[in-house]
Amino acid sequence: METEQSWRRRISMIHSHPDRGSQLRVVALLAGLVLLACGGSGSGGSSSSKKPLLVAIYKSGTQQYFIDQATGFKAEATQLGADTKVYDVALDGNKAVNTVNDAIAAGANGIGITVPDQKIGPAVARAAKDAKIPLVATDDAISDSSGAPVPFVGFDGRDMGTKVGQEAGKELATAGWLKDSSKKVAALVVEAPTVSVIVDRTTAEREQLKNAGMTADQLITVPYSGETDSALQAAGPVLTAHPQITNWVVVGGNDEGVKGTLLALQNAGIKPDNVIGVGLGAYEACKPWAASQPSGFKSALYISGKDVGQAAAKVLYDNVKNGTKLPQKTIAKTTIVNKDNYKQVGVVCTQ
Repeated sequence: METEQSWRRRISMIHSHPDRGSQLRVVALLAGLVLLACGGSGSGGSSSSKKPLLVAIYKSGTQQYFIDQATGFKAEATQLGADTKVYDVALDGNKAVNTVNDAIAAGANGIGITVPDQKIGPAVARAAKDAKIPLVATDDAISDSSGAPVPFVGFDGRDMGTKVGQEAGKELATAGWLKDSSKKVAALVVEAPTVSVIVDRTTAEREQLKNAGMTADQLITVPYSGETDSALQAAGPVLTAHPQITNWVVVGGNDEGVKGTLLALQNAGIKPDNVIGVGLGAYEACKPWAASQPSGFKSALYISGKDVGQAAAKVLYDNVKNGTKLPQKTIAKTTIVNKDNYKQVGVVCTQ
């Protein structure tokens, strides 16, 4: 790289031959001298001392899990020395794509996104690639237009579903329902059929419920969007169609799905003692536990949105500031909790 002194020597030499071409070269060299004085290198980009802007985009930012994730993302990024912006796209795929473009236009140096629809993955990946900024998919995996997966930060869906299903099987065995001929038992599996990570979870849950002794015809799917109200509305007609069932097992893709279905069971007059609900998240399951209220939530798999947010911020920052390659997968830990141990495990329950 040329120094200020070398630029000045070149200008002085041109002054000794003052033709029209020399004058133009002086103008160009003076511009280069100004750029050098301002700290520029001629290659574009911002000063290395500038704080990077890390952006988190969530498909449903009002859910407690994503509130926790945003908290972890902002805290980790701030501690590392980055600025942050967080967006909620309210389950709107078009809004998600537009928000990615808006974030890039606003100067984002790295983006983490939980998409409302995995079909927009190629558009999101293309926008980040064109802008030459790192992108990670949080919670819901996405791929680019070639089918290559975008670096992922979140949980292993099959592992989560396996743990939830095994826990439901243990609760079922303890209750002894399948051995009691007076009880008619069925399971409600609350599933978002278009979200692959949810299907991974519920597929594993079904497998484990079968391992616990339930048959395929005892497993009833409740389709929902991922939100509590959707599960509540979807479960009502299912319950009406199966009046002979006396005892219900409830599992699903997240805490909201189980909670909505438990509310439908409550509305149908089914007592908590006749329900085994195993949540996935624990942020909704813990609320009746904290209030000492009877509940169909017997246990839950604790997943920390805060952990995912922190991990996403860390890998993005390391890539932007240190040039560290994004890991293809960053997997957070999970733990089964119940009303007796959730506080000790570290579940922070907000009413």
